[in-house]
Amino acid sequence: MTRPKPLLALWLLALATGPSFGQAAESPSAGTRELPPAVRTVVDSAKAQIHVTTEYDPSYVRLSYPGGDVPPETGVCADVIIRAFRKAGVDLQKEIHEDMARKFTAYPQRWGLKRPDTNIDHRRVPNLMTFFRRAGKELPITAQAGDYLPGDVVAWDLGGGVTHIGIVSEDRSGGGRRWMVHNIGRGARLEDVMFSWKVIGHYRYFR
Repeated sequence: MTRPKPLLALWLLALATGPSFGQAAESPSAGTRELPPAVRTVVDSAKAQIHVTTEYDPSYVRLSYPGGDVPPETGVCADVIIRAFRKAGVDLQKEIHEDMARKFTAYPQRWGLKRPDTNIDHRRVPNLMTFFRRAGKELPITAQAGDYLPGDVVAWDLGGGVTHIGIVSEDRSGGGRRWMVHNIGRGARLEDVMFSWKVIGHYRYFR
């Protein structure tokens, strides 16, 4: 995600409104498992973004550091993760910047940068994936819905080199899948999309 790309924006809109897209949550059944406090905070904070973050905007924005954020009504998929984690006391803007400063070459070299950029690094899905892996938070990718717990982070390959990311909720579909909080073009939503795309990352930061 860098500056706005009209073709990408149109592609995301078509994906979000197309017939293959997951149905919006209306009345999923919530799990009864008592969640650890940090996980509870992450899940609740992710869901609290619904009806607040109503837009998707991949524009490059200069942010304060640490704790910088774009206006709450907008953002990208990564911002769902960043905002939820901050409520649990983890500032991914700061954590990723410090890790990139230590080992810049360990991160994807896809954007032509020569050094870390606190305005954008943490808002890029491949960087989030790299950070979680380097922090020892990566879990196996499986096709079993029960392996994905509330508070887990899931990353997807949407095709065409586009990646996406979301947070697992405790809410379940009739088929037992947990619903995801994510923003793919229409703001933060709670939807049954866990296996709608190819899963390329599964992470559990909070235990």
